[in-house]
Amino acid sequence: MPVKVLKNEGLELRLRLIGEDHTTLQLFRSRLNAMDKVEYANYFTGHPDLDEPELFIRVKKGAKADKIIKDLCSEIRKEFAGLSN
Repeated sequence: MPVKVLKNEGLELRLRLIGEDHTTLQLFRSRLNAMDKVEYANYFTGHPDLDEPELFIRVKKGAKADKIIKDLCSEIRKEFAGLSN
């Protein structure tokens, strides 16, 4: 999944997730909003034919948004690593 960083300002992070849909974005949003260090997380799909979806994260003071998303990606990868056909 190609990811483009649109904004990275410590407490706030905005990513464009190229080629992803509601399934992936909802997974990230629900996991992020369940974390104590995350103040707010949401995604925006824009126009389905024109725009790639974006994920927005705002964390509480003392946390780093980029570290939280990297850690979450590692957790999700580990969970799915054991799956097979």
